[in-house]
Amino acid sequence: MKKLLLIPLIASAIASYAEIDYTKGVFIVNEDWYGHQNSTVNYLIPDDPEGNYWEYRVIQKENPGVELGCTNQFGAIWHDRFYFIAKQEKDPGASVTGGRITVADAKTMKVLYQNALIDPTGAQCDGRGFLGINRHKGYISSSNGVWIFDLDTFTIKGKIKGTDNPNAGDDKPNTDPTGSLYFGQSGSMVMASGKVFLAHQQAGIIVIDPVEDSVITTIDMGMVTEGAGIGSVVTAKDGSVWASVAKDTKGTGATLPCLVRVDPVSLSSEVVSLEQGVFAPSNSWYAWTPDTFCASAQTNTLYWSGGSNSWFTGKHVYKFDVDSRTATKIIDLDADGEKWKIYGCSMRVHPVTDELYISLYREFSIPTYLTRRYDSNGNRLNDYNMISNYWFPSIPVFPQTVSHDTGIDGIFSQDTDCTGTVYDLHGHIIMKDVEFGKWEDMGSGIYIWRSPFRSHKILIP
Repeated sequence: MKKLLLIPLIASAIASYAEIDYTKGVFIVNEDWYGHQNSTVNYLIPDDPEGNYWEYRVIQKENPGVELGCTNQFGAIWHDRFYFIAKQEKDPGASVTGGRITVADAKTMKVLYQNALIDPTGAQCDGRGFLGINRHKGYISSSNGVWIFDLDTFTIKGKIKGTDNPNAGDDKPNTDPTGSLYFGQSGSMVMASGKVFLAHQQAGIIVIDPVEDSVITTIDMGMVTEGAGIGSVVTAKDGSVWASVAKDTKGTGATLPCLVRVDPVSLSSEVVSLEQGVFAPSNSWYAWTPDTFCASAQTNTLYWSGGSNSWFTGKHVYKFDVDSRTATKIIDLDADGEKWKIYGCSMRVHPVTDELYISLYREFSIPTYLTRRYDSNGNRLNDYNMISNYWFPSIPVFPQTVSHDTGIDGIFSQDTDCTGTVYDLHGHIIMKDVEFGKWEDMGSGIYIWRSPFRSHKILIP
């Protein structure tokens, strides 16, 4: 009789377990507790009617015996796969070896692939970020350059020349922040007008042609002031590229009170000063994170956190209107009186609801965290308390709602019988008076237009 009673209970538990829908909530990628365990991913269901908001450690839950690597700072969902990039493959205190690269099915969280190495030679190379280029190719940024990752075969196809760390080569371990790999890193990447814009610690903004996998040009942050560096890059809704500014290239975390705007078509740039009293976006090359600098997909707006000591005093959140060039403080955790602080880079804006999700903590020595949800103007919507653990959260990641093949540089619009104009995906003109018909046919209306200097992947409707 007891055995018969156990059957429906087990069936009920299995059904409940299988009902986790990983396509509607919010993922929080965690560094987790360095020196003790590998990184983790928690899944937040923000509108659960019964208040069962959290599923903890979903990689381990869906893949028994499998874990992420050590200090996994970055995750991105691209064409129904979740790409996780860790600094190292295994935490010193962990019993399981994960990977610097982990790929999972974004709908089931089942791991499809792991690799301990980014550089196939085994040379020092810690993971930083990931950017999907098209269905077949992605870029992985690292402590030593940007690497081309084949998404069909899960193989590294080489490093993009010109993105290297000029300081690489000493014998210090990857975990030593005084090592040379921490002074010429490649960080965040965005796509705009068919080009990739990379934040490089020493070079500034490196512009990459994703068709040829080659560097087009470099935009030096010295335009701000001599010796200035970059924090990270984002793309605004209007297609413009924006960079936060570091005081220097040494990784001190110090900031300068301005942003840099880049036109993604002409590649012209300008320095946009912030109003007095506005803290600039925090940056952290010294222990690299993706930063809180982020952009709305619904309005022409940027967001960031900042404080008097950059990364360690993130209590203020600013909303920046790209059109008016004005910043407004919308969140002040000091004024709340609850003694919360924003942990590192853990803030992003939801691409559909335009709501902010932010991870909060009190002190590094206290394993108490919560995730707070705000509307786009900084009004608190809900708090999601968490079980006690040293989560050290990194970025929120939102399930992909629309797939965009950013490998397409532009769309051809025929003007005459022989020529036309090529527009990028934001409606900006890439090329005028382009001769029709002399392109390499890739099939399905896709063509490659080549010149001695540049190639463009064009859709002809």
